[in-house]
Amino acid sequence: MSPTAPGADTPDARSIVGELDRLAQGFREDISALSTEQEIRLAQARYLGKKGLASELMKTLGRLPPADRPAVGEAANKTRAAIEGAVATRLAALADAALVGDLARTIDVTLPGRGRPLGTLHPLTLVRREIEGIFAALGFEIRTGPWLETEWNNFDALNTPADHPARDMQDTFFVEGDFILRSHTSPVQIRTMLAGPPPVKIIAPGNVFRRDDDATHTPMFPQVEGLSVGASVSFRDLQATLFYFVQRFFGAGTEIRLRPSFFPFTEPSAEVDASCFLCQAKAPARATCRLCKGSGWIEIGGAGMVHPNVFKAVGYDKHDVTGFAFGMGLSRMAMLKYGISDLRLFYENDLRFLQQFPPG
Repeated sequence: MSPTAPGADTPDARSIVGELDRLAQGFREDISALSTEQEIRLAQARYLGKKGLASELMKTLGRLPPADRPAVGEAANKTRAAIEGAVATRLAALADAALVGDLARTIDVTLPGRGRPLGTLHPLTLVRREIEGIFAALGFEIRTGPWLETEWNNFDALNTPADHPARDMQDTFFVEGDFILRSHTSPVQIRTMLAGPPPVKIIAPGNVFRRDDDATHTPMFPQVEGLSVGASVSFRDLQATLFYFVQRFFGAGTEIRLRPSFFPFTEPSAEVDASCFLCQAKAPARATCRLCKGSGWIEIGGAGMVHPNVFKAVGYDKHDVTGFAFGMGLSRMAMLKYGISDLRLFYENDLRFLQQFPPG
């Protein structure tokens, strides 16, 4: 029935009241089949929203005679209350049904809990801790230093001349003034010797920075260096220390080889090789070994006797003390230990990769 009688400009109040009653009844029928709160709320908006059915009907209220308006207004309030009441009743019924469903679920309380998977230490952390433990057994202390270093600590005090290639822009990260991102942890050795007299026996693990990025190099990587200074430290002590390390890290039977080399801060200097622990440097496995590529040896770092100029820079008398130093990349040691071919895997945070390592 139209709220306005045919041929008349004034709406009919009784027709509007009847239409409001039918809206309330129609809403109850509409939501009886709805099963989610979202559907019920959308239906409520179709009836009571700004452009809803009831709101459109009430736009005729202003054209009613003043005497009829209270009755229509009262009917409109009842319709709104009926619709809101129907919404509340229907939502309560849905909540009760959901609760009954939850309570009806069968739970075996004797089953063990699911628990949470345990996290693991990063492989680089595992390797660093293992190396620290090996050298701690030999009496080495752990020392650290800042990443932002002076050129003097990083180069000059380590007998590295101003024209050395390592000090070029394409190799070193320069910051401001004479500050750089340290290119090795050797500045920790300088800081330690400047802080006090010998004897000194430390290892210095930490991150270092160089302009390099490929499958076997990253711009930032962890390194560990060692320093031993005293009254009668010899090259033989260096050899014995490194031999003990490779035996503990790679396993009994591992040998070392020292090849002549050059580093500005040590003299004499040597490249350090360990015998291949995969093929045991024995034929025929050696010929096809993917690790040593048939050589039977794996390069693990550099070492040497501390250069007299380094002692001079820190105020040590080269006639009273001698010392050795060594260094190795933790990433390379981890690659060798776990058989990893691409260094970048350590830094991509892929859980499929990291979860392969035993919990710490």
